[in-house]
Amino acid sequence: MPDETVAEEFIGFANELADAARDVVARYFRTPFDVIAKQDESPVTIADREAESVIRALIEDRYPDHGIYGEEHGQVRLDARYVWVLDPIDGTRAFIAGMPVFGTLIALADRGVPVLGVLDQPILKERWLGALGHGTTFNGNPVGTRDCGGLDRARLYTTAPDLFNTEARRDAFYQLYGQVDLPRYGGDCYSTGLIASGCVDLHVECGLKPYDYMALAPIIRAAGGVATTWSGDPLTLTSGDTFLGAAAESVHAPAVAILGAAG
Repeated sequence: MPDETVAEEFIGFANELADAARDVVARYFRTPFDVIAKQDESPVTIADREAESVIRALIEDRYPDHGIYGEEHGQVRLDARYVWVLDPIDGTRAFIAGMPVFGTLIALADRGVPVLGVLDQPILKERWLGALGHGTTFNGNPVGTRDCGGLDRARLYTTAPDLFNTEARRDAFYQLYGQVDLPRYGGDCYSTGLIASGCVDLHVECGLKPYDYMALAPIIRAAGGVATTWSGDPLTLTSGDTFLGAAAESVHAPAVAILGAAG
């Protein structure tokens, strides 16, 4: 089990990593660059790869015994107690299109459990940081989730309906969609920050990798919310490809009841 409180030195270092990535990503935003299709047909840019390289170099220098799980440059030392999980640009399609709703995601896993998460939006200069035992902050100020009381009053985000990768998952999502008060598309990881700040109640995604969700879980949980798989299981480095972020149990439980069988 992880320690009950994340060490202050890790929080400070996570901010250093986000600062370094912000400088790289902001330099390329809305400028001409090549877009490369990866083997899974998802896009990647020089900004993704350069930002992750900068972060990894800092980790290797400061904590050479820690593991790294990155989207662009692979995995090392995953058997270490502490593993940094990196997505330099979550929402690359939004980045390519010039929409500032993407983010740099940085997580620290302690024995496979995410205990610290950073979501940095480098263009708007907005940063959420959540850490076990410390709460969640937005640009350094404490924030917290809201409790709307039920699905009929909930605000729901997902990135895009075409990302639901089976018929059962699409059907389950649309069932949930039909029960909430305000469904919205296109938020990418930014939607999780809005949950932590008390603006949104649910964030639903599937087809994810650990670098897509590991940072999001501590941000929501430390703000007072719930972050699990669609089945309601804890999120870890090995927990599968679904993500359900909820501002409160009053919306999490009924969402799991709808999504769980399809997850």
